[in-house]
Amino acid sequence: MQFQNDDSQLIRAALAGKSVSWQRLVRRYERRVYNHCMRLTGNEADALDLMQEVFLGVYRSLHTFRGESKFSTWIFRIVHNKSVDAIRRRRSNIFLENSSDDEYASEIEQFPDENAVEPEATLSLTQTNTKILQHLDQLSYEQRLIVEMKIYQGMTFEEIGQVVRVSDNTSKTRYYSALKKLKKLLETPNALP
Repeated sequence: MQFQNDDSQLIRAALAGKSVSWQRLVRRYERRVYNHCMRLTGNEADALDLMQEVFLGVYRSLHTFRGESKFSTWIFRIVHNKSVDAIRRRRSNIFLENSSDDEYASEIEQFPDENAVEPEATLSLTQTNTKILQHLDQLSYEQRLIVEMKIYQGMTFEEIGQVVRVSDNTSKTRYYSALKKLKKLLETPNALP
């Protein structure tokens, strides 16, 4: 609840023209938005472009935020809208490309973690994340989006429903269907492309 109150204070100050408050708001969410965009687009350049579009959209629409949902839910609604726009521009589905370790390492380098872990643990995590990304690539965009929001963003089914404008039950169904498909892929030898 404190985080929401702090968001409200930053929003009011940003709307009053205090650029420091806007910068704090961006810094608070940029890593989550970037990682979300990275998992949706599969490459750093597209993720950065999408993140820039998201924060421009947030900036332009900040005055419309009414506090009826969490600010993070509102931001991820904008992420969803911008990613749908990107899909329409490409006139095809966005599929994650198989991420190389170098691409993932550049993501880690761009947003270093203050609580850095041992190199062996980082390597293991990188390899695990690469495998997960490769399997997520085989899900439909809708399933991948919901898995991303539920697992990586920690959103509730209600929040996911608000973002993608579906019912809680539909978001649950898509999530569990995606998990079932992921489980099958993980159990199938040589399931990766």
